[in-house]
Amino acid sequence: MASAPQIDGERLRLLNNGAIETANLTECLAVDFATLMRATLPEIGTKAINMLKQESQTGILKRMTVTGQLIYEHVGPATLPHLLNCPSDTVRGWGCFLIGSIETMSIEDRLDAIAPLADDHHFGVREWAWMAVRRHIAADLQPSIDYLAEWADNPSERIRRFSSESIRPRGVWCTHIAALKQEPNLALPILEPLHADPAHYVQDSVGNWLNDAAKDQPNWVRSLCQRWLEEAPDNQSTTRIVRRALRSLK
Repeated sequence: MASAPQIDGERLRLLNNGAIETANLTECLAVDFATLMRATLPEIGTKAINMLKQESQTGILKRMTVTGQLIYEHVGPATLPHLLNCPSDTVRGWGCFLIGSIETMSIEDRLDAIAPLADDHHFGVREWAWMAVRRHIAADLQPSIDYLAEWADNPSERIRRFSSESIRPRGVWCTHIAALKQEPNLALPILEPLHADPAHYVQDSVGNWLNDAAKDQPNWVRSLCQRWLEEAPDNQSTTRIVRRALRSLK
């Protein structure tokens, strides 16, 4: 378990009991998964909890992935509502990876299942949401893009952001999507509706998406950004996206 001497002892106890949410990455890394599992999902059994203890020194993403698999194998998908209703953002994050561990779901059903987590009020859960299902999106890329294109028009900026963030060509803490590095135009059904999005949360994601793409297809990114600026020369949202998109290009 990551040490966190700067976290108040009582607060850490509440985090490990699943009673409160983490406030930052430091707290997220400090949560003891085995203790939290024993407090919030004791029916998973001693074997699974001991396996979590063995993973205590591994990276957070691997621990989240392993935990989702253990819940799937030892308790099953039926426990998902319980996870989603837990006060702990870490436990709701486990729900993301439980969804990611189910191999028999269609991509549409998987995205529908992850939607409440993609729209979660906690920043950490929203990140776990796209990370947990990204490999499935990459494996069914075109159907995923077709489905996520509808999310790009969703009233929730969190859902709109997911549509872009989940398919970034390079992304953070995740494997690259080779097809989008080679053919970024495949993502236009999602990017086009977002090119003047009013939310900074979405603008940052779209700008980062294009910055990723610029590492492999710089001319394509320049051309797209130029077109957007010409179509909306006075739109501050588009200008901000383009500035972020081109920040690594000279």
